[in-house]
Amino acid sequence: MRVPSNGVEIELDDQGPASGEPLLLIMGLGMQLTAWPEALVRDLVARGFRVLRIDNRDAGLSTSLDHLGVPNLAAAAMRHWLRLPVPAPYRLADMAADAVGVLDALGLAAAHVCGASMGGMVAQHLAAAHPQRVRSLTLMMTTTGARRLPQPRWQVQRALLQSRPAGHDEAAIVAHLMRLWAVIGSPAYPPPPDRLRERLTATVRRAWRPAGVARQLVAIAADGDRSVLVQGLRMPVRIIHGEADPLVPVAAGRDLAARIAGAEADFVPGMGHDLPEKLLPRFAAGIAANAARVSSGAAAPAGAASTGAGDNPAP
Repeated sequence: MRVPSNGVEIELDDQGPASGEPLLLIMGLGMQLTAWPEALVRDLVARGFRVLRIDNRDAGLSTSLDHLGVPNLAAAAMRHWLRLPVPAPYRLADMAADAVGVLDALGLAAAHVCGASMGGMVAQHLAAAHPQRVRSLTLMMTTTGARRLPQPRWQVQRALLQSRPAGHDEAAIVAHLMRLWAVIGSPAYPPPPDRLRERLTATVRRAWRPAGVARQLVAIAADGDRSVLVQGLRMPVRIIHGEADPLVPVAAGRDLAARIAGAEADFVPGMGHDLPEKLLPRFAAGIAANAARVSSGAAAPAGAASTGAGDNPAP
């Protein structure tokens, strides 16, 4: 269903008991709510959560902002490289306001929040600007955007810069996404190719919006460094990051864990920039454990961030 929010309409998938603890899942660049695997949703619902998945603006079935035009990515990249302001059709803070609008539309005072990749950046803004609306925060494979952090590996940058198929040739689009997935996915947890192709085909058939991806990408470039922003977070925070992530290197996750007082962390060997099926129970356990910290005394004292696998919850 679509709900009105912040001047746009946001597609929402709402699963679990109405009386359950609300858990808002925010996906990454150009990704749809269906990128959160159903198996993960089922596990979280079984743990007592009311799971809310959303399509960000300009993605999936949410409002398209094509009237804002297609940004010049090369010009935006050059301005970003030169540390000049990057004009953007909208900001990540606007997307955070969209998420608040979803909670308002559902009559929810607050929710646990989990954001992945760009969704984690949006979640940082949400938690910083509206801390009363975020009971706990899980940040997956994301970053503060600090320039001193390692950048994507050159193979990833090359794959991202390759032109997308023109028009809507489903087979060509799926092939393009398969190549990209091969570069950013988890080396220790490769999905069966046939299952990956099936999943990506379903994704393309649901929605294919490359212009929206471009606008979201410029919003990321325009956002800059969130290091100061995250240092003020005081709700329970958990960092989940793959040690083999080639798109957002694990140094970004370690930086987040060091900057956020009381943050706990799970750095996963062999995990890249995706959500491998074998790791879904581990992710669900970590999200639930972080949410449980709210009732057990919220965040730990400053300096208590975990940086090793010893803190990993049992799947």
